[in-house]
Amino acid sequence: MDEPLLAWHGKNGRSLPWRETKDPYAILVSEVMLQQTQVERVVPRWSAWVERWPTPAALAATTPGEVILAWQGLGYNRRALALHRAAQAIARNGWPDDLTELPGVGPYTAAAIRNQAFGEPVLPVDTNVARIQERTGYAFGPDSLQALFDLGATICLARIPRCEVCPLAAACPSRGRRYEPSRKQSKFEGSFRQRRAATLRLVASAPRPLADLDSDAVAALSRDGLVETEAGLVSLPG
Repeated sequence: MDEPLLAWHGKNGRSLPWRETKDPYAILVSEVMLQQTQVERVVPRWSAWVERWPTPAALAATTPGEVILAWQGLGYNRRALALHRAAQAIARNGWPDDLTELPGVGPYTAAAIRNQAFGEPVLPVDTNVARIQERTGYAFGPDSLQALFDLGATICLARIPRCEVCPLAAACPSRGRRYEPSRKQSKFEGSFRQRRAATLRLVASAPRPLADLDSDAVAALSRDGLVETEAGLVSLPG
């Protein structure tokens, strides 16, 4: 199945800026940003990020507060701090043999960097890749990674796959099936996550007196290292 998939991808693959580089740092940034954010939102933010901080050393030299400010709008701000700490580790010690030693880098992200930056024969399995493998019953090779990403994002969709235009349909045992919706994430509106996000936006715009803020949200943000409080004033970490 790799051959028809790669042929399809040659004509239909998405043009994404991080696919034009083998720089492991640039790919690390893309993978962290993409963890829980849509591709369309990530593209301009990734470009701005790597232009501002083109190397691990450049990112490591800035403050956590500046990193959090630059991350605003991407959500799950702890990812920004993990990326900052990873850059500091790389700037200090170089890239480790085991990439999972870097803060915020788990087995999937490590495999994605190894495949895309270092050309190692590993296939990182995200939700899209796992879905296609399960439906086809086929073990794809590592060279098919980008094609699998794009097929899962545009054709082999979670609920109603577009089998009529899928390059793998002829040999796929799941052709024509429909699927129940997966469990939805709890609503953001009215949630504590929303309170945290609103509080962080306020503090990101300017330091604020603790008395003027949601104290529970401030406490949670403080535990995550996203804000700090001194003399009753809450600010981004310096």
